[in-house]
Amino acid sequence: MAEDAVSSGFHDGHQAPAGAKHRKQLLMTLALTGSVFLAEVVGAIVTNSLALLVDAGHMMTDMAVLIASTVTAILMERRPTSNRTWGWSRLEVITSAGGAIVLLLVGIYAIVEAGIRLFVPNQDQVEAMGLLLFFGVLGLAANLGSIFVLSSSHDDNLNMKAAFLEVMNDALGSVAVIISAVVMLLTGWNGFDAVAGGLIAILMIPRALSLLSKSIRVLLEEPPQGLNMDHVREHLEKVPGVLEVHDLHANSVSSGLPQLTAHVIVNTDSTTDENEQILTSMQKCLRTHFPVCVEHTTFQIEPQGHQDLSGERLSM
Repeated sequence: MAEDAVSSGFHDGHQAPAGAKHRKQLLMTLALTGSVFLAEVVGAIVTNSLALLVDAGHMMTDMAVLIASTVTAILMERRPTSNRTWGWSRLEVITSAGGAIVLLLVGIYAIVEAGIRLFVPNQDQVEAMGLLLFFGVLGLAANLGSIFVLSSSHDDNLNMKAAFLEVMNDALGSVAVIISAVVMLLTGWNGFDAVAGGLIAILMIPRALSLLSKSIRVLLEEPPQGLNMDHVREHLEKVPGVLEVHDLHANSVSSGLPQLTAHVIVNTDSTTDENEQILTSMQKCLRTHFPVCVEHTTFQIEPQGHQDLSGERLSM
């Protein structure tokens, strides 16, 4: 019996309308974030505020993630080509990893700078506290606008959820800047600006490490989180007509785009119709049974006793 390889996928078509909507929302959010980023950089230079400078660095990383999300939304509207069968989807992961590294470096710098400003005498102090408050309010207003723009689609996919969480985190940074300005206006203690900057940095670093970890998992082609491969193998081997599943692999091309391949051993007298039923059952299983919906699947049907030349089988 000849080998039968069947691949299923839904990478385009029905996703185009949603992709166009997401692209417009992300572009609006990116425009708001970019405008406030430039304003915060100018404000940090004028006021010499560490809290505002760190928040600007935080916002710069958010812009990188938003750009990656926007690119992904645009690519979702395009059909794959023969040269790029997955399009440019992996670019999202690379950009996310780069943004995480930048965010991590900014956080480390901010903590060091906060310590210097707190414990080393004769450091420059914030003089324009009213202006600092203005920039904090401006940043929060832009973040609230972005939250409003993304709120209707933040649960549509992981890409939009990541963008929404970035904006939410940036709003918290703007709140820290406002609190810093208010405390300094009321108490006259300029050192609180360093405290606020350090606190923002402490909140940034775990998120940077988490984002970097998720990006590395995708780049190393590890199975998607929530997809236990032992359970997948066990479940597929319970499909009627399946004798064994081997060479089982799963990874993610980008966030929300998992794929799975496997070799499936069936009886030597299994008919074409029976093989078709087996494939349909396995595809349905991977789309509905597990926490991660795997739409892109490739199964190679092999008759019992077939000599597999693709490599050693994984031990059970």
